[in-house]
Amino acid sequence: MNMKIFVRTFGCQMNVRDSELVIAQFLNNGYKLTDTIQDADVILFNTCSVRQHAEDKVWSELGRMRQLKKNKSDLIVGVIGCMAKNLENKIIERMPHVDLAVSSNDLANTYDYVEDILNKRQHIVAVDSKQRDKSFYKNLYHWDKKHCYVNISEGCSNFCSYCIVPYVRGMHRSRLADDILKEVKQLIKDKVNSITLLGQNVNDYYSKFKVEGLKVKKINFVDLLELISGIKGIKELSFVTSHPKDIDSRLFDLMVQKKNIKKYLHLPVQSGSNRILKLMNRGYTRKRYFEIIEQYRKKVPNGILATDIIVGFPTETEKDFNETLGLLKEIEFNFSYIFKYSPRPHTKAKDLVDDVSKEEKKRRHGILLSLQKDISRRKRKT
Repeated sequence: MNMKIFVRTFGCQMNVRDSELVIAQFLNNGYKLTDTIQDADVILFNTCSVRQHAEDKVWSELGRMRQLKKNKSDLIVGVIGCMAKNLENKIIERMPHVDLAVSSNDLANTYDYVEDILNKRQHIVAVDSKQRDKSFYKNLYHWDKKHCYVNISEGCSNFCSYCIVPYVRGMHRSRLADDILKEVKQLIKDKVNSITLLGQNVNDYYSKFKVEGLKVKKINFVDLLELISGIKGIKELSFVTSHPKDIDSRLFDLMVQKKNIKKYLHLPVQSGSNRILKLMNRGYTRKRYFEIIEQYRKKVPNGILATDIIVGFPTETEKDFNETLGLLKEIEFNFSYIFKYSPRPHTKAKDLVDDVSKEEKKRRHGILLSLQKDISRRKRKT
């Protein structure tokens, strides 16, 4: 077989890992990976639906595939991940040259779906699974030979009012600790020495671990992190993304105790306004967020701190924005990922009037971005 697969990934680290696991299915069945679209027999776009802009980029790429498909009639074009679940049949209705749509929870069978299309020449939309098949994680292919992502949980049950994730990835499910430890140990055998633990809300992890024989111990994220950090061969261990409402102060103690745990905390604040935080259903106040940051910096000296911020959330006033601006000035994050709000289907915020103009969102975004660039530049010099 000389079949080649091309995969383009949009979005976060969760999607990067999903792409690796999908690619493994094809490599195990004789395919070769290509980084050139024109050479591919199968093209998959692993998508993100967190913001409209992310989906717009995929639509643009799919439009380009129309001519390529005309020139290569046997080419398979597929959309996998969050956008497939969000839009389902609408993708193929809008882009008839697309052959396949597979949601994040259905990715374990992606290779089989492609084979069915090749044999029967029919469209397939697979978006119905409530959770992933455990077999999805059996393939340990990873692009980076020294670093690998490891999923410890799937989905999210927070229902932040702006976020589509619970609707496209499902409710939070923690993977069994034994399965995670087995995967990590195999990666170490494969000469991987740097691991990043992944979860939409990584510190919401809660599962069971077989200690001795039939004895079972209930563990949370800090317990799991301690177990993994003790595995011989791990030089660096990191994790993303944490949620302020689920922070356990023991986490910071462990980060100091374990030299191989990276001193890096990505803790999205989203807004500095208590009123907006409540509308976002974030589950914490501005004061509580400052308390967490104070604990982190006191216990983890010189620890790196990153955050996410949304500007232009419905009803956000100049006062609300200035409170976010003030928070950014006071905390001085090493990195901030700043986004303009866009309404997403299914979410509670979709029912709110998107009353902050595009121009105003752009202005507020620019102010925060400029400030963060100055802070980051200054921190790199110190």
